[in-house]
Amino acid sequence: MAESSGESPIAVYGALAANLLIAVAKFAAALFTGSSSMLSEAFHSVVDTGNEGLLLLGLARSRKKPDAKHPFGYGKELYFWSLIVAMLLFAIGGGLSVYEGIVHAMNPEPIEEPMWNYAVLGIAFLAEGASWIIALRAMLKTRKEGESALQTFRRSKDPSVFTVVAEDTAALLGIIAAALGVYLSVTFDAPIFDGIASIVIGVILIAVACLLVSETRSLIMGESADSEVTRSVRNIALEEPAISEVSSLLTMHFGPKQVLLNMEARFRTDLSAADIFETVERVQARIQEAHPEVRRIFFEIEAMRRPGAQAA
Repeated sequence: MAESSGESPIAVYGALAANLLIAVAKFAAALFTGSSSMLSEAFHSVVDTGNEGLLLLGLARSRKKPDAKHPFGYGKELYFWSLIVAMLLFAIGGGLSVYEGIVHAMNPEPIEEPMWNYAVLGIAFLAEGASWIIALRAMLKTRKEGESALQTFRRSKDPSVFTVVAEDTAALLGIIAAALGVYLSVTFDAPIFDGIASIVIGVILIAVACLLVSETRSLIMGESADSEVTRSVRNIALEEPAISEVSSLLTMHFGPKQVLLNMEARFRTDLSAADIFETVERVQARIQEAHPEVRRIFFEIEAMRRPGAQAA
């Protein structure tokens, strides 16, 4: 799925195509019917389209090779652009929707030709639903046994997947809110419901944006690898007879599939430098074979003190 490892970001491409077509259809429907909630949904789709473009930019830049200025690579570029996506969703998607809803609620206008709205919203729901399923399947590939979808979402280190899942979920909820607003406005001849629906759509987008900001902020600060990975790495090291203890094991994600590992291990005192070197080489190879995402390994060697020895 969409990873910095070079796989095709299908979830992002699917969402980009769906949102671009839906945005055009929603603007056309809003123009013909004068629906505020439909206009809010159009704003939402435009923002989502731009957001997918930013995610693709982040994916491309995150694949750049390390250089002198960025020796650990550019994996965190994806996290940065994902934060920009969340901010745009909050400010433009949510802000414009709430503003448009308030204006329409204060100055309600009847909806003309509501069937346009229903038709476009129906098509949009199908397209967004397809995009949502693609992204959800990609995310659930990393699901652990007994883990809920929400737990998998919170644990995910790939913004190109969990951002699309969040945006598409918000889009589906927004479509339902827009359809309900149109229905209530037409049924009760009370166009204020259309404005209220627009406000609801804005609140949904703001809530999702806040969630994405929280998740991306944590990744930018530097999240550790999953506990299963650290446990496995520790066990690999301790399987070596030369290593008596792993006193410290630190990990940090530099991208969805890029992990930095710093390990401090205590070796037996009867080993030669050559023995220690061979053990370190063997442990590093086994770790990277079991966990290819561990790209960088720093090994700190601590020799055991002989009985009666004193610290200098």
